[in-house]
Amino acid sequence: MKHTRGCERRGKPARGSLSLFEPIQPDAAGIDCGRNSHFVPVPPERDPQPVREFRTFTAQLERLADWLAHCRIKTVAMESTGVYWIPLYGILEQRASSRSSRLSWAR
Repeated sequence: MKHTRGCERRGKPARGSLSLFEPIQPDAAGIDCGRNSHFVPVPPERDPQPVREFRTFTAQLERLADWLAHCRIKTVAMESTGVYWIPLYGILEQRASSRSSRLSWAR
C-alpha cells in the first residue's frame, strides 16, 4: 500500500531551500574528547578544513587551542565519556584567563 500523505507539507519550504538549524552561537565549537584523539568542528566559513583531529599529547592540545583562537571561537562544548577532557580543559581555561575575554564552557 502506497502512502501519499505527508509527502508534501503545506506551508513548509521545500527541502534545500532553508537550513534545518539556524546558528544560535556562531562563535562556538564542539569537541569530541576521546582517549587517543579529539575531533573538533568549527563553522565551515572559519577554516578551509573545518573538522580536524588532534592527538591527546600536550603539543597537539596546544595546537588545538591555537587553531580555535585562529578560528575566533569563544564558546566550547566538550563531550567525553571519561576523563579525557581534563587536560584540554586546563589548557583552554589557562588561555582564556590570560585574555580579556573568557571562554564559555559546557561539558
